[in-house]
Amino acid sequence: MSYADKVFREMCLNILTEGCDTKGELVRPHWPDGEKAYTIKQFGVVNRYDLSKEFPVITYRRTALKSCMDEILWIWQKKSSNIHELGSHIWDEWADENGSIGKAYGYQLGVKHAYRGVKEEEACALFHMNKIPRFGFEGDHAACSAWIRTQSELQKEHVLFNEADQTWWMDQVDRVLYDLRVNPYSRRIMTSLYVHSDLSEMALYPCAYSMTFNVTRKPGHERLTLNAVLNQRSQDVLTAGGSWNPAQYAILLMMFAQVSGMECGELVHMIADAHIYDRHVPIIKELIGRETYPAPQVTLDPSVTDFYAFTTDHLHVENYQTGPQVKDIPVAI
Repeated sequence: MSYADKVFREMCLNILTEGCDTKGELVRPHWPDGEKAYTIKQFGVVNRYDLSKEFPVITYRRTALKSCMDEILWIWQKKSSNIHELGSHIWDEWADENGSIGKAYGYQLGVKHAYRGVKEEEACALFHMNKIPRFGFEGDHAACSAWIRTQSELQKEHVLFNEADQTWWMDQVDRVLYDLRVNPYSRRIMTSLYVHSDLSEMALYPCAYSMTFNVTRKPGHERLTLNAVLNQRSQDVLTAGGSWNPAQYAILLMMFAQVSGMECGELVHMIADAHIYDRHVPIIKELIGRETYPAPQVTLDPSVTDFYAFTTDHLHVENYQTGPQVKDIPVAI
């Protein structure tokens, strides 16, 4: 049994035996046949995974780890919100006729924001830039951010400098990469996708909506250790949550640690509403009764030192033995 199997089984049992049933309550989701989709839910679930010991993936059934990484790269590296740039079809039902999911996920990570105190030499070295592009936009930060998005050449740059108000402009991902290199002990290294002013233009409100990174040095270790907290407002335990979210954000943590010259530490997964849908209960019971196996070995190509150079080909998975896949899972809408 992998450690992730143990965490998943205990979470499912706690939800089934101690959770709150929403049957008869006012709920939004429904099944394709029109019936209300009720859940058994638990509030405030916290799962901890130490990546220095084991990769967090269940063996009850197979998790497509390359697809996990592909979605993370789509959001965090490509900063895209168009499914035509995603390898899998997991977002198809949410996209419009042009393939867009609106101002969600990758869109938010690609928006540039104003900062102060950026060190130009370090920023240039980190992002392989000869110089930081200058511009002179006069106006509030919201207007400036909107203007930058219309400037295709400026938008492509990792760092900008506004001479009008002496501010540096980066998106959330580049700010994390910068701080991990320049200010590793900062307690402000975090991202957020839940932007209230843009919620009405999102096809789906973000589920996993924020990451907080924290650097420590373990006694006797030469290199720093990178840890992270993943905050999630809602998790469908069967369809994705059991392994997909921990696995993909573990891969993100591994990539950030590697390009920052750090070791991987803990991933803490905080879930506000962990739930099992009523039609999923028998599937969950069958799943956690299965035989389990040791965790696989999951590594990244150590030659990659630039976050923007990673592809799914750089993910290596060995000895991943699992039970059969669960097919035809009903999905609540």
